[in-house]
Amino acid sequence: MDIETIKSPENLVYAKPELLNDHHMHYCPGCSHGVVHKVIAEVIAQLGLQEKTIGIAPVGCAVFAYNYIDIDWQEAAHGRAPALATATKRLLPDRLVFTYQGDGDLAAIGTAETIHAANRG
Repeated sequence: MDIETIKSPENLVYAKPELLNDHHMHYCPGCSHGVVHKVIAEVIAQLGLQEKTIGIAPVGCAVFAYNYIDIDWQEAAHGRAPALATATKRLLPDRLVFTYQGDGDLAAIGTAETIHAANRG
């Protein structure tokens, strides 16, 4: 069996989602950011929402998410992604808006913003 037969679409088990671009990921070995990026890209593509999705990425490792997933992105100050996301959703209610945050940004520096965003609904 030659390599082209093996790589044929009917034999394909795993493929890079179309929304992931060809940038080399900078994350540390063993880090799960790449897996999370793949899942996010697959879900957005399966739902057909690429043109209607806005991701909010704050500082830290999450800030480079815009290098890897081909959607619209907005950067937020440290811990302020939930505040920016709720403002963006209120301005553009027809869009899918999500934050991509690490634990320090979300649960340490961003605790107040996370609680207030949950309170706003």
